[in-house]
Amino acid sequence: MARRALNNPRQVRSKVCGCQLCMKEYPPEQHGERRSRRDCVGSWQARYRDPTGKQKAKNFPIEDGGKAAAEAFLDKVRTAVRERTYRDPERGKITLTKWWAEFWAVQEKKGHVTTRNRKLGIWTSHIEPKWGGYRLIDLEYMALQRWLSHELKGFDTQKKAKELLHALLDAAIKDGERISVNPAAHLEITAPKNVKHPDDLKPPTAEQYDLIHAALPPYYQVIFRDLAHETGLRPGEYAGLRLHCLDDHERILYIKEILVLDGGRLRRQAVPKTEAGFRAVPLTPRAYGAVQFMIGKWKPKATRSRIGDGFDLHVEELLLRGPRGGALNANNLRRPWRRATVQAGVARTVISPETGQPEHWPRIYEYRHNAGTLLHHRGVSEKDTQSFLGQKRGGKVTWLYTHESEGAREKVRTALSGDPAAEGSGLRAVQ
Repeated sequence: MARRALNNPRQVRSKVCGCQLCMKEYPPEQHGERRSRRDCVGSWQARYRDPTGKQKAKNFPIEDGGKAAAEAFLDKVRTAVRERTYRDPERGKITLTKWWAEFWAVQEKKGHVTTRNRKLGIWTSHIEPKWGGYRLIDLEYMALQRWLSHELKGFDTQKKAKELLHALLDAAIKDGERISVNPAAHLEITAPKNVKHPDDLKPPTAEQYDLIHAALPPYYQVIFRDLAHETGLRPGEYAGLRLHCLDDHERILYIKEILVLDGGRLRRQAVPKTEAGFRAVPLTPRAYGAVQFMIGKWKPKATRSRIGDGFDLHVEELLLRGPRGGALNANNLRRPWRRATVQAGVARTVISPETGQPEHWPRIYEYRHNAGTLLHHRGVSEKDTQSFLGQKRGGKVTWLYTHESEGAREKVRTALSGDPAAEGSGLRAVQ
């Protein structure tokens, strides 16, 4: 084992000190006259090697403890290196923007496209403008909490920003402990959760759907009334259907991939929203007729391109397309839908208290709520409904997609009023 240096820590010569050794190192004729003194006022330097063998040093001014502080530091850092708990303080001086570049180089390959785009949007819109220039070691809990509470509006925005910032800083701890603690670990969401009234969550009634469908152009009636309404498929799921997804004999559609928007461009996603999205959807006579109409109109090719992520859509294989033959997307679905809801007198617009942006009702997505509620009221089990809708959690089918049946309020009113017509309804007075 190498002998420990006897001149560590050592005193660093100073140009402003007038002791004999400093005057010799920095002669007065070159560095200016100064008052002579007996004791040196220069800093003490502690030198050590990190776990990789690289030599490092740290200075301790006389007013900060000088030699005693340097010796204490050396004892501490040598123990940390020996016990493999050493953390290089220089690694924590990287700015959050530079650390994000390293973090995102890994994260952009993980998860679905929509999830990655959401994280990137939170970073560019909220975190980077405020904290991008800060070093990791300069981030503090209270400053982050004030920012979260006062500058970010809405429960969902605060929640997503907190989750991303926590993951970003947690990765810095795992990467050789760039920081010792995560200042975002205990951030609290202070915005109230936006809870909507049940009436704002209910899908349109059968009469309202009839009005909307009547206002749609004939081509979109096939997509919305005959297929989406009958199957409860997500828009990205029926947009990504191909000829090989159809079982003509059993009249079943197999959901194997979806189309999603990625930075304004459509791309194929090999996995639906969740793994539960891989499923077989039975077609009603009307839905099967819609599929046959599309096959007759577009004559999709039976070629079977490889299912995988990418912007190569192979439109010639798509089962459903826009009226001009292009792939279905959010724009060529949302525009005619909104026009029809307004024309039918069903549409309403409210301003979100979280984002301040207008929210339109009903959405195309309400077809899933309508299908879930209909199956529930007709006695289909929760497990079967879960499989049909491609929902990962069975309980979510009940509390999210299932709504009260039409006429339920009048039935309750009649029963509570003691009307004889309510006898046999199941309600009994409790003494």
